[in-house]
Amino acid sequence: MSYCLNPSCSKPQNPNNAKFCSTCGSRLLLGDRYRALRLISRGGIGRTFLAVDEQQANKPHCVIKQFPLQHQGTNNTKKATESFRQEAVRLQDLGQHPQIPQFLAYFEPNSQVGLGAIPTVVQTYIEGQSLAKQLEANGAFSETQIRQVLTQLLPVLHFVHSRKIIHRDINPNNIICCTKGGEQLMLVDFSTAKFTSKTALAKTGTVIGSAAYASQEQLMGKAVTSSDLYSLGITCIHLLTYIHPFDLFNSLEGVWVWQDYLTQPVSDELRQILNKMLVSAVKHRYQSAMEILQDLDPAGDIATFTQPIPPVANIAPKSIIPTWQCIYTLTNHMSSINSLTFTPDGKTLASGSADKTIKLWNLEEAGGRGQEAEGRRQEAGGRRQEGEPTPNPSLEGNRRQEGRVTTQAFSGGLFMLSCASLRCTLSGHLSLIDTVALSPDGCFLASGSWDHTIKIWQLATGKLVHTLTEHSGWIKSVVISQDSKTLVSGSADKTIKVWDLETASVKATLKGHTNAVQALAISLTGQILASGSADHQINIWDLSSGQVKATLQGHTDAVNSLTFSPSSQIIISGSADKTIKIWNLSNGNLLNTLNGHAAAVNAIAINAQGNTLISGSADQTIKIWHPGSGKLLHTLTEHTAGVTAVAISPDGSTLASGSQDKTIKVWRFDVGL
Repeated sequence: MSYCLNPSCSKPQNPNNAKFCSTCGSRLLLGDRYRALRLISRGGIGRTFLAVDEQQANKPHCVIKQFPLQHQGTNNTKKATESFRQEAVRLQDLGQHPQIPQFLAYFEPNSQVGLGAIPTVVQTYIEGQSLAKQLEANGAFSETQIRQVLTQLLPVLHFVHSRKIIHRDINPNNIICCTKGGEQLMLVDFSTAKFTSKTALAKTGTVIGSAAYASQEQLMGKAVTSSDLYSLGITCIHLLTYIHPFDLFNSLEGVWVWQDYLTQPVSDELRQILNKMLVSAVKHRYQSAMEILQDLDPAGDIATFTQPIPPVANIAPKSIIPTWQCIYTLTNHMSSINSLTFTPDGKTLASGSADKTIKLWNLEEAGGRGQEAEGRRQEAGGRRQEGEPTPNPSLEGNRRQEGRVTTQAFSGGLFMLSCASLRCTLSGHLSLIDTVALSPDGCFLASGSWDHTIKIWQLATGKLVHTLTEHSGWIKSVVISQDSKTLVSGSADKTIKVWDLETASVKATLKGHTNAVQALAISLTGQILASGSADHQINIWDLSSGQVKATLQGHTDAVNSLTFSPSSQIIISGSADKTIKIWNLSNGNLLNTLNGHAAAVNAIAINAQGNTLISGSADQTIKIWHPGSGKLLHTLTEHTAGVTAVAISPDGSTLASGSQDKTIKVWRFDVGL
């Protein structure tokens, strides 16, 4: 098919060998040589076409780019034509670099009959996949891949900047992993760099390039060379996290929070380099590509652009899918486990049950290697072949020693002995317990019950300290602020009460829901409260004023669970409508909806790094998600009834789940090292 290049043509498609457009009469061969096949993209900076060079025997593919004039009138057109001619010469110079598309031809305004005043250039077509497509296909990049992105592209930027040129549109879509010539990374699309007038650039508020990757000075129309370095830094954190750049910036505090969303840790060295690339103030940012290269390799061993660099595409992406092994099952409760929480040190697990009791469990582990592991294989059920799952013994299959539950698990050559002992049972509630919470300072435990009361217990001794009786309905949720001074409770009486934990007095009663308050979460700053209700809504409260700041709507059934991301910029909700929703707190926008559960989502939890989300459902499963991408990583299926509670330890290595099957399962994270 031939495609007409006239932007005013109403039917641009034509037969393969046609010379003139059947609709508008325009010539179909640009310069009697280049035939457009199809439109690739269009936008404010012009149009891009896939084309072929018909003067060459093999008719290789090429790219035609059209750019609108920035001036109007005869005199201005002459100025624009001269400016375009100068830009074309400079673009031809850039095309000499092996990682920039080669410049083939340019056509000045009015030089092509039927096309009018349209500056046009022709460049080589780069066969390959953009980093944006690689991210979509393979998931978040590893540190090794990011280092290769930097070491391949920084020399290119050094070359570009040495020619007094600023790219102004560096993002994952404009970096192509070329499938020819060693699979080098190619920097493409210099359209915003070379065909924007100085008048437009000087005008404050002119947006050049992709806004999500642009620095503040660039958005104001005043880009400098370090603006490209900023955009490359944004590109890197997007590739590392698989999260849109807008969601990686805390606008309330003016800081980047990308490290909260890493799928795998990065070195301090790379973290410092990326953070310096992302500094808002130009004078405190890297000033040149070579400065970054020097910090990446102080010994100076990084190859220049003229030498081959190992391709990113040759590195298999490191798997981010976690392996969770059930290391023991606890069966001491007599009814459903409705709530679970870890102490700040991760050594104690608290469970609240419909049997009216709270149990505190001591969790311990010891380990060894080599012969010790070999000697205990049979106790653990035998060493599995590589790739086989580790056995998940239940309580009945474990050894019992003085009330202690012990199991063995293997990870590669590592032997681990895990122990759980029941420390104490707290009794006092007259009806089922629906919620428990531990104070971050590790001093107190709060429990909420269908007997309409909240009880405050001293964690060290198990002593009952206070009984709070202000609610007129069952207590569904209790949470404690990060400073351990404030307790918040949600009830079937449709109210939320804010308590002074030390004096056990009510500081405020919040009203705003039309049905039972089922879920609560407090931000790490202690300033924002989120509440979820059987009325299907989520209210966002300013705790200091007690006012509703926003109401999030989208669930079609009761909101059962809530959690904040570590940065407190994201709120995640689990609902009886079988979905998990991820919301941007700053504007209330719904970022993603996670589907996969076959029944109500009863509980959710997120790890301290913000890259692992746990959900428990009435469908008897636990699902592990990457919250940034929404990707389902793993499904755990050991429970035999609905999962009603999940909790993850502060270090992220241990997961606890509670179920209507009356058991608690404790899972250990195995990175497969």
